[in-house]
Amino acid sequence: MIPVRGYQGAKVGVLGLGRSGLTAARALREGGAEVLCWDDTDAARARAGAEGFELCDFARRGFDGVQALITSPGIPHLYPAPNRHIAAAYDAGVVVDNDVGLFFASLGAGEWDSFEVIPKVIAVTGSNGKSTTAALIAHILDAAGKDVQLAGNIGRGVLDVDPPPDGGVIVLELSSYQTELARALTPDVAVFTNLSTDHLDRHGGKGGYFAAKRRLFAEGGPDHAVIGVDEAEGRFLAGQLSVGAADARVIRISSGTKLGGMGWNVYARKGFLAESRKGKQAASIDLREIKGLPGAHNHQNACAAYAACRALGLAPRVIEAGLRSFGGLPHRSQLIAEADGVSFVNDSKATNVDAAVKALAAFRNIRWICGGLEKEGGFEALQGATSAVKKAYVIGREAAGFAMQLPCETEVCGDMATAVARAMADAEKGDVVLLAPAAASFDQYDNFELRGEDFIANVQAGLKA
Repeated sequence: MIPVRGYQGAKVGVLGLGRSGLTAARALREGGAEVLCWDDTDAARARAGAEGFELCDFARRGFDGVQALITSPGIPHLYPAPNRHIAAAYDAGVVVDNDVGLFFASLGAGEWDSFEVIPKVIAVTGSNGKSTTAALIAHILDAAGKDVQLAGNIGRGVLDVDPPPDGGVIVLELSSYQTELARALTPDVAVFTNLSTDHLDRHGGKGGYFAAKRRLFAEGGPDHAVIGVDEAEGRFLAGQLSVGAADARVIRISSGTKLGGMGWNVYARKGFLAESRKGKQAASIDLREIKGLPGAHNHQNACAAYAACRALGLAPRVIEAGLRSFGGLPHRSQLIAEADGVSFVNDSKATNVDAAVKALAAFRNIRWICGGLEKEGGFEALQGATSAVKKAYVIGREAAGFAMQLPCETEVCGDMATAVARAMADAEKGDVVLLAPAAASFDQYDNFELRGEDFIANVQAGLKA
């Protein structure tokens, strides 16, 4: 655990007592703070009470003597409206922060003075691919013999990691909810994968969403910034951070576009990853046979991970070995079975249209299971993206309406069991039965993981029948 510094003897409130909230409370107590906790759910308050934390309904009791309020990422602090407790904190002039801000403000102290190699933090953000990219970076570093910990929006809470040893690396996946509010953001290497339409209500529009991501680069000034430049926002960000065309602090990455110029570039085209610096190619890797990284979107993830590891000084061949041994993440282009020439792939994490488009581009002869709680932004990105889809099998409470918007042959199935059964019945040798919902899961499942697990269970049951 990283003890929180700067609040010894002070009263600090913690709002939201899920994984990150409880961890923050423990880390604050470890650092000598007097911690007051609140969550609007009885079960969460009971868990905190069982650990000896004092409970305080801030909106009713106020913030007398409270120096700061630490809030969990899922609690709105601005749009569409501030949570009532946070609004009360603003009115009282109380500092509002989150666990990510506490992490960066508290990491490192005098003990680092004796280290030969100062620990590093790599932080990954973006709309799609950040979980795979963060996990891939951690895997490559671990395979190279580095002491590495993975945390944030994946794995452990940021304050739950161990203090890094001499030469250690902490890899963080950070969502826009986490970067938007954190008062301290000082990674050594920051990664921006891409930007697509998502979370618009939470950020007051796409501009606010991008601004939340941009804070990771603007607030702390990382030593190296790895920027996906396949969208206008990434090109804008790279231009803002760079002082010139040959500025090696900015590493531009792309999937599908050959990047030129005198800068530091990493790009993937036709299944090959290439690195160039000062106009000369420095390395090349064939990604086509790496099963854990199928499709152009995963090739972009590979470029981002490669660039981040190069920024720490790893050699290209060391990184390549790590790429080849990566097995992928659950619910992200996860190959779960192959039978009679038919492949079954779980990409339940494709919770928006852009992510689904990338999944569809990775395969041929697709039996596409999709549907769920539709997000803002519509289905325009699907136009021209379904040429490999033989048929879509639509699930969700509004499956009929969802199906009407798809530019391909559809069958309304409603639930996962029906969709899997119909897709398996129709599938021929060479087909891929792909779950890539292009929608949130909350109409039928508590989260995308449960949706993916339901898909896997139905596939396995169907193969045994």
